[in-house]
Amino acid sequence: MSPGLPGAGTMSPPGKPPASIGWLAFGYFACYLPYSALTKALSLGALPGMGAGLPGFVLLPSTAVATFAGMFLYLKATGGFQHAGHRRFGRWRLPWPGRWTFLSGLCTTGIIATTTLAYTFDGTSIVFMMLLMRGGVLVLAPLVDALSGRRVAWPSRVALGLSLLSLLVATGPGASPHLSRVAALDVAVYIASYFVRLRFMSQRAKNDAPGARERYFVEEQMVATPALLVLLAAWAWLGVGGAAAQLREGFVGMVSRPTLPFELAVGGFSQGSGIFGARVLLDARENSFTVPVNRASSVFAGVGATLFLGLFLGLPGLEATDLAGAALMSVAVAVLAMPGVLAARRRSTVEPAVPPAP
Repeated sequence: MSPGLPGAGTMSPPGKPPASIGWLAFGYFACYLPYSALTKALSLGALPGMGAGLPGFVLLPSTAVATFAGMFLYLKATGGFQHAGHRRFGRWRLPWPGRWTFLSGLCTTGIIATTTLAYTFDGTSIVFMMLLMRGGVLVLAPLVDALSGRRVAWPSRVALGLSLLSLLVATGPGASPHLSRVAALDVAVYIASYFVRLRFMSQRAKNDAPGARERYFVEEQMVATPALLVLLAAWAWLGVGGAAAQLREGFVGMVSRPTLPFELAVGGFSQGSGIFGARVLLDARENSFTVPVNRASSVFAGVGATLFLGLFLGLPGLEATDLAGAALMSVAVAVLAMPGVLAARRRSTVEPAVPPAP
């Protein structure tokens, strides 16, 4: 296992959850909070010194550049490229993805783009868009497990139900119901991309085969961010319409915008959340366990981002429904953690004490 890669390829005794998954979920939360807060602030022009806000398609090119750079630097610094498959081109032997990780990486490309766009739509709050997207993936989790032939343990079923209930509460009375057609399309592409990605993960990586998860993670990362940058550039220069024009503006005016450091920070935090989030999802257990852990982390981050924007930038703050939804997510995570805690206590009472040395 390469140093610096948290939980990479670690094997755990049967019935004992990897100790690293909690830290991975926390890392996801720690990156996602500033990512979502900065994206929303940039789109609204709420940062000090900004005039008009940046439309989502103007923001995408600079964040994609930062995400690509973050991916390369992370894999280079941690030695991640050595875990990928390789192909020889003449004298050169280069890291190369497999067919399924290439397709999964393209799905991740769609997830990155739609997530950033989701927090730039007018009239929709961070928590509202987040819960629509997260709730959709929560519904997919048991479906993907069923299609993959995986048994869903009872804590995962209870946590999934609580997570869905939190979605209903947070999008109920008092929440913002506004959803434009473009925003609805964004959510649909996000959920469809996750469905395909989770299916590939379940079939190819969510197992205890040595090196399978690490290879999948690295190869997916190798594809996702370069593909995003190439697709945005092609759309900007070959496409027509308002979105293509905004993408061209995003590329051409990138270095002259005073908000560039914040835009690059959005891309960096996006890559960080992608790293931690993917490792949570690649845990060998069923998707009905890993998806709620992943989704709960991002919902907590969305609530924290909304609170930050309300306190420091004067944007609309938290509703009671947001807090209720986050509370239900907290209970869901506690239910998921309960079997591991109880198993550890049983082992501590059953295992004989080590006799003192004579």
